[in-house]
Amino acid sequence: MEQKKIPFWEESYKNDSISAFGIKPNPEVEQFIDLFNKRGRVLEAGCGEAKNAFYLIGSGFENVSAFDLSENAINKVHKIAEKRNVEINAFVQDLCTFQWKYKYDLIISFGTLHFVHRAGWHKFIKDAKENTNIGGIHVIQIFTDKVPASDDIKDFAIGMAKERELLELYEDWEIVNHKEFVLEDEHPGAPKHFHAINKIVARKR
Repeated sequence: MEQKKIPFWEESYKNDSISAFGIKPNPEVEQFIDLFNKRGRVLEAGCGEAKNAFYLIGSGFENVSAFDLSENAINKVHKIAEKRNVEINAFVQDLCTFQWKYKYDLIISFGTLHFVHRAGWHKFIKDAKENTNIGGIHVIQIFTDKVPASDDIKDFAIGMAKERELLELYEDWEIVNHKEFVLEDEHPGAPKHFHAINKIVARKR
């Protein structure tokens, strides 16, 4: 029987002394924080160690939720919250079966959607848009197939986007910021490699 492959970040999530993807929030979360509603409802999908959610909580945001498919990630999030003496609604959840009980003012997803089949992440974005308040903002990053998936993720990157596909999905929203670029990257336990990245910050009209 073939052994199930486990992504490198699972081991990082088990280790309290290292961070899988760094501890600083993603640049767009810092750059556009003044556009976000501090009293609004926030969701980070595929949060990993929840660095964006923790940054927002530390900046005075009052209603922040975060989920990830990985139990190891969420266990680590709870440890971090306890150490920092902050509250966060963090839970294990499959992005494809998330139940939308509320409308949100900010939805964040970085480096997650390409690990879901295209139909799955398309549906998530569609549902997320429907469950966002007018004036609410999405901050989304996805890998594209402009360059091949690197060795560390190629077995898991089953839904890589086409260039500008993310932009097209938000053509009915106000585009606050959009970037397409190739990044040289490295992680604990993985050599340097490249990712083609599309990012968008969009506001619901």
